[in-house]
Amino acid sequence: MNTLSYKTISANKETAQKDWVVVDAQGEVLGRLASQIARLIRGKHKTNFTPHVDCGDNVIVINADKVRLTGSKMTDKVYVRHTGYPGGQRFASPRLLLEKHPERIIEHAVRGMLPKNRLGRRLFTNLHVYAGEKHPHDAQQPTVVKF
Repeated sequence: MNTLSYKTISANKETAQKDWVVVDAQGEVLGRLASQIARLIRGKHKTNFTPHVDCGDNVIVINADKVRLTGSKMTDKVYVRHTGYPGGQRFASPRLLLEKHPERIIEHAVRGMLPKNRLGRRLFTNLHVYAGEKHPHDAQQPTVVKF
């Protein structure tokens, strides 16, 4: 028997094939979109997926201001943050965030679906979210992905 055919190939930083991908968020449901984006960033769609290595793609999300929330989440859902000062707890609804910083809704949803460790923080830097149609990553020649 040829034992070389039984070797499992693990990806590392040098052998990982990292592509650039564009995702259009227009009309997409937030949670379903975020789970697909997290899957791309993590690299789970690749055959050489390795859990402890950044082998996923760089994801560019456009039209973040046109994302959809189902039911009454637009008014009832609450994002909580703290300024770090006593009494500094702040609350915001998705409607308020969409008006001020529409990209933060997608960033928050995707961050929650990534690992909560050093690798997750490193993977999050592969996400680039923009409110409109334009993005400054044309030089990377990203491919368009439709879910």
